[in-house]
Order: sequence, then C-alpha cells, then structure tokens
Amino acid sequence: MVDITKNIADGSRMAGKQSIIFRNPPYIIAGSSMAGKKEGEGPLGKGFDQVFEDHMVGKKTWEEAESELMKLAAQKVLEKAGLKNSDIRYLIGGDLLGQLIATSFGVAELNIPIFGVYGACSTMGESMLLGAILVEGGYANRVIAITSSHFAGAEKQFRFPLDYGNQRPFSASWTVTGSGAVIIANHKANNKKDNEPDIVITGVTGGKIVDYGIKDSMNMGAAMAPAAFETIKQNFEDFNIKPSYYDQIITGDLGYVGKNILIELLKEKDYDITDRYIDCGIEIYSKDTQDTHAGGSGCACSAITFTSHVLKNLREGVWKRVLFVPTGALLSQVSFNEGNTVPGIAHAVMVEAR
Repeated sequence: MVDITKNIADGSRMAGKQSIIFRNPPYIIAGSSMAGKKEGEGPLGKGFDQVFEDHMVGKKTWEEAESELMKLAAQKVLEKAGLKNSDIRYLIGGDLLGQLIATSFGVAELNIPIFGVYGACSTMGESMLLGAILVEGGYANRVIAITSSHFAGAEKQFRFPLDYGNQRPFSASWTVTGSGAVIIANHKANNKKDNEPDIVITGVTGGKIVDYGIKDSMNMGAAMAPAAFETIKQNFEDFNIKPSYYDQIITGDLGYVGKNILIELLKEKDYDITDRYIDCGIEIYSKDTQDTHAGGSGCACSAITFTSHVLKNLREGVWKRVLFVPTGALLSQVSFNEGNTVPGIAHAVMVEAR
C-alpha cells in the first residue's frame, strides 16, 4: 500500500502546492439522492432514494421545484443518519441559479447555519472539501454538504426557454434534475450494517480556474476538461502517487467530449487513467435509450451519482479508494452574452473505505 504521508512534513496538513491531507480523516456517515424522472429511467435509477415523476415536484415554478428537491435531500440525509437539524453544526451548499436561490429558499426552514458556495457544477466537490476541512480542523462536529440542479431552470437561465424548441448540438449535455447531500462528521456512522466499512475523506485538492479560451456554452465538456486535468495532475504530484493508487477516478460532468479530452491531456504527462476512469455525466444516462447527446451535467450530476452509485460501491467493497472530481464551467448569462470565454474549475476529494 502506498503511504501518501511519506513526502509530507510530520504533522503538516499541507501537501504539495494545492492539497490537504487529513491526519484524522472525517467520516461520510450518510448520503441522500433525489432525482427527476429522466434520471430515474437511467442506469442508476434504482439506487436513488426517491425519483419524482412530476418535474415540478408539486410546485409552481422550476426554481421552487429545485428548492424542494434540496430540502427533501437534506431531510433524507438526516433521517438516514438518525440525526435532527439541531445536530448539524453547518450546512455548505449551492446551485446554478442566480444568487443561489435554490439553496437559500430550499434549506431556510432547516434553521442550520449555512455557507453558500458557488463552483458551478463542481459545487458538490467544493462543499465536501470545505466541510471536511471544518470537521477535521475541529471547527464542526457534523456538516451537511449539499447541492442541486434542475434541467428546466438551467435551460431557462443559461440557454433558451424550453418553448423555443431550439436544436441542441451533439456536444451539448443534459442538466440533471435532482439534489444530493452527504453528512461529514468527526465520528463513525451509528447505524451502518455489520461488516460495512467506514467511508472517510483522506485528503482534498483544491482547483484553480483554468481557461483554454472555449466560448461555446453548448460544449461544457471541452471547457471543463482542462480544469479536471490540472486538478488531477496536481493531486498526483502533491501526494507523489500514480493513477493506480485509486480504484476509480470519477469526474463530474465532462460527458463523452470532455472525457476524451481529459484522457489525452493526462497521457501527455504520462498518466494513463483509461482503465480506472468514469464520468458521472456518462454513467447517469443511457447512451442507447436516452437522448442526452454528450451526457449529463449540472450540480446534481456528480452529487446524486456519488451519493448513490459511488457510496454503494465503496460500502460493498467493489472499490476501496476513489478520487471524486466534480467539474464546473464558470459562466453566467452576462459573461456569455458579452462574448467572454468559459473558464473551468475542478475540486478533488479523496474518499476511502476502511
């Protein structure tokens, strides 16, 4: 087994240029996933906690529907952990909507102190990274990391109204409707099954903004792949490890276009991840039966894939160690309409079953 501490100064939590090693790894004690109808029809559908046939989730607007998904995800993760709202020190979360309104309206009634964060579709990684730092640093005993997205709300804000009926290019991805949450704690899960391993976060690598000059908002994979490349490469360098250290390297929503770009960029640096790499945007939809073109995207893409598919494989011993790398495209309606490029960002979370 590779010792990732051997090149890190005794007692230090800083690893290399951008990473952190947790001397007392915080635990992921529960995860929850709320999904829309299309997501429920995909390959991972049976693993979600709840699938909603009604894309409005009983609400009047897309935005209210997304807030409801987030509230339900928070309530479900508390239920699965056997905890109450008052047992949570902080909530860290965000979404794609202007001023994080899905989050603020969705979790307001939970009455938990909140930090709203924005990393576009990398928000789940950012939330988990910051939550783990707070817990391992002794600033919180339990933190909820949460995010959400909604296909219709994202299309309305970033692209075209659905009634417009525009043609989507094959490079375009489909925004996932759903919400995912995890509880990160300084103690083991109280209600896990016999012989089930503990799931811990052993380290993180914070991402930089990377801009390769992409201006096509319908090709998020190409915009985000360079950021994923930089973060994954830095993780390898900061911990002096090879891709073989992980059973799986899991990006957020690069889709078919971005996945190929990432593989080639890493090969140029002599890192070959092809035999241990999956992308949430590819895993969540069926290429054969669901018309999503390049795959899935949105904050919920990586969130509900992680809280269902990834955590399940870790608990069942299929994987022991994964690098979870949600990816985000940092554009807005204003920046795109003014002709600016689409920068990307990616945050990496090292998750292990012990």
